[in-house]
Amino acid sequence: MRHCLALDLRDDPALIARYEALHQRIWPEIAGHLRRHGVTGMEIWRVGTRLVMVMDTDDARYDPDSMARAAAADPKVQEWEALMWTFQAPTPWTPPDRKWVPMTRIFDLKDQ
Repeated sequence: MRHCLALDLRDDPALIARYEALHQRIWPEIAGHLRRHGVTGMEIWRVGTRLVMVMDTDDARYDPDSMARAAAADPKVQEWEALMWTFQAPTPWTPPDRKWVPMTRIFDLKDQ
């Protein structure tokens, strides 16, 4: 299944450059965590301060609640998330307890 999520970055060119640099090679523990929980592909795209994450998952293994519980119990994932939050900012539509917020697909060419 494909998921698209949005998040903003703080409007600071130096922070944005550092965020992009950290994503050239993420920590191996983070990549392992994603793969263990059924994430089969992930891309992050940016325009200005808006980020869009495109995430492909294996429906048989991906459970966002289980993944969130595992992330909360993993000190390395928590360290990464705390570091990322120094660069990130919620979108105007993000609930207070979330970071990435799911987007709604409004068009698919294959349906035309």
